[in-house]
Amino acid sequence: MEDEDIALNSVLGLELNRVFFAVRETANKQKIIEYAREVLQRERAERPGSASPESPAS
Repeated sequence: MEDEDIALNSVLGLELNRVFFAVRETANKQKIIEYAREVLQRERAERPGSASPESPAS
């Protein structure tokens, strides 16, 4: 299951990257960044024991 999650995240990351560079307006790029951050924060909150981006890895 973890391998599937990694593969899906890779595909989603590539698609997000493609959309980001296709968008011309800076304001819309900022919305994409904010949305991606919200999704990552929700996913990390759902996974117990995962490190947050603000805390250093041990």
